[in-house]
Amino acid sequence: MALSLKRWLIGRPIATERQHHERINNLTALAVFSSDALSSVAYASEAILAVLLAGGAAALGLGLPIAGAIALLLLVVGASYRQTIHAYPNGGGAYVVARENLGQLAGLVAAAALLIDYVLTVAVSISAGVAAITSLAGNWGAPWLAHYAVELALVCILLVSLANLRGVKESGTLFAAPTYLFVISILAMIAWGVIGTLLGHVQPVVQPVAPEPQGGAAIGLWLVLRAFAAGCTALTGVEAISNGIPAFKRPESRNAATTLSWMVGILATMFLGITWLANRLHAIPNDLTHETVVSQIARSVFGVGPMYTLIQVATALILILAANTAYADFPRLASLLARDRFLPRQFASRGDRLVFSNGILVLSAVAAGLVIFFRANEIAMLPLYAIGVFLSFTLSQTGMVRHHLRLREPGWRFGLGINGLGAFLTGVVLAVLAVTKFAHGAWAVLLLIPLLVVAFGHIGAHYASVARQLSLTTAVKPRPVRRLTAVVLVSGLHKATLPALMLARALAGDNVMAATVDLDREQTEKIRARWKEWGCDVPLVVIDSPYRSLIVPLLAFIDQIDSHYSDDELLIILPELVPAHWWELFLHNQTGFILRTALMFRKGKTVISVPYRLEA
Repeated sequence: MALSLKRWLIGRPIATERQHHERINNLTALAVFSSDALSSVAYASEAILAVLLAGGAAALGLGLPIAGAIALLLLVVGASYRQTIHAYPNGGGAYVVARENLGQLAGLVAAAALLIDYVLTVAVSISAGVAAITSLAGNWGAPWLAHYAVELALVCILLVSLANLRGVKESGTLFAAPTYLFVISILAMIAWGVIGTLLGHVQPVVQPVAPEPQGGAAIGLWLVLRAFAAGCTALTGVEAISNGIPAFKRPESRNAATTLSWMVGILATMFLGITWLANRLHAIPNDLTHETVVSQIARSVFGVGPMYTLIQVATALILILAANTAYADFPRLASLLARDRFLPRQFASRGDRLVFSNGILVLSAVAAGLVIFFRANEIAMLPLYAIGVFLSFTLSQTGMVRHHLRLREPGWRFGLGINGLGAFLTGVVLAVLAVTKFAHGAWAVLLLIPLLVVAFGHIGAHYASVARQLSLTTAVKPRPVRRLTAVVLVSGLHKATLPALMLARALAGDNVMAATVDLDREQTEKIRARWKEWGCDVPLVVIDSPYRSLIVPLLAFIDQIDSHYSDDELLIILPELVPAHWWELFLHNQTGFILRTALMFRKGKTVISVPYRLEA
């Protein structure tokens, strides 16, 4: 039944040789890898205005110049990542670039920053999508829906994770339509709004409830820097295409670079257009109505009608599906780290549908935890958001500078100039973000990144130790085969006990004993009485347990036998019942499992489980 449910949810397995058929074209790739970046226009302008509100109405006019500076930064970063795509056609993004050019530590720092960013991408985009849904519901007379934001967000995470478990190609096909619906509807809103505003047909937004005045902060460099840092969330997700180059159809690098150019152009146009309309129509964040800036603009341009509803639905869908960018890149990056032995090797394995299923499941679980902790409030999570992005940007572009200086390939000077400018600008923005957002939660990310790097190091050291201990190049000459001593641990004398006794005799001959713990004197005497007839000529040792403990006396007895037969190889044989149905496991104690676990960490003992399968 469980297998049938799994097949219904994620589909039938895909054979490994069909992996090349799962690659995606540019139009689908734009939906898969750009939904995060494109969706950021739904909250980036609002994030700028939310900070500028502290300076009063006069400060709101700075929103457009700040957005223009961010758009220029976007063009530089986009051009820089085009260089990365052509230099590293196998993908890997900032992790691979930093590792190969700046060293292992820099690569792990970039990887930690990206993994954190991908988790935040899911939590922020899903929460913002739910905010768009509740804004729409509020305008249609259902403000009560906002009280269920967390539950809605968790359901959305579940649906997006299931879609990604079905495979990259299938999830891309599912997400393409909502992505292009959002792009077309937002561009239509901008075009109609700009024309209508210039002709005087579109009236400014009238706030249903006046926002609380926040004009307590002076308009100065600090306020501008904070607003700039908040708006830089528009650049999140720009690196995603460089991480996922192997998912493109051939020629991979050219297709990835083309898709990146499309994304940067569309993103810059929508970001500047929304900010311009917000400035002209006086759309501002309103904590009392919880209506988004995009919702206010759409309501002013089109009224509360079909087009407004379409824009809100498209915005909600793209914000929810923006998490797909993280689902495309987090598992891929985790697989690279696992392949390099810095994450558990389970992350390197593809599932039935040729996706890294373990990475998808871990990403969903951690993002769900963030949504619950922050109560699906995307604004509260934004201060944590862009730190990891710009740290990876800076390391990636610095690595590309080193790459050009090291290889000096044709056209390297142009590439050096582009990546050098990108490294400088993103480094400056990183410093601004760290300073302006530190007290608002960025400290947590700045603390978590080195902790993750330390964890990567410990995992890597463990795998290196395992490889060293298992390597045949350092193997000593095999020791002579030692005599076997077998101990069969029994709880009673029945059909499940006999195969274990016979196996022990076959392996160790006459050097076998059985042991049972005296927990019930009457039951022990019954075992003694029947042992002569059914005990297979194996001597039985009864272990006294005055405090009715089972595991501790058994372990003490095994240690005693081990010390007495120190020159022998000690075999511990456990007869175990295997029920016909999984739920029947709860009707039996798990003594065998507990003993195996306890003995696993003791040297010089081999544990053999002898299952006896019960019929239904």
